[in-house]
Amino acid sequence: MKYLLDTNICIHYFKGQFGIKERIEKIGFENFAISEITLAELIYGAEKSQQTKRNMNVVDSFAKKIEILPILSSLKVYGKEKARLKSIGKIIGDLDLFIGSTAIVNDMTMVTRNTREFERINGIEIENWIDE
Repeated sequence: MKYLLDTNICIHYFKGQFGIKERIEKIGFENFAISEITLAELIYGAEKSQQTKRNMNVVDSFAKKIEILPILSSLKVYGKEKARLKSIGKIIGDLDLFIGSTAIVNDMTMVTRNTREFERINGIEIENWIDE
């Protein structure tokens, strides 16, 4: 099984919280990826932090050892799901929808604490490693 990590899971990984780091290492880094959207969110978080240089080093180090998936292949799923969600009045944030769409087209399980948003997306498989 392959996993796509949401931004909040990456942050818990960096902070050594909830046993995320140990679980990822046990399963093996080769079974994990992040969306390039997640990388952008992590860079933004580091840049706005009070310890920008240190946090950018953490993000850069992480980005070197995990697969980063482009969003190009997810654009059709994104457009279809955004239209469907809007038609039923259950819109989610664009960035989360891009990340979730990336999980779907790459046949990966989304690991997130934000299940409330992601569970609205058709065809996505979700695991919440924090509130199990």
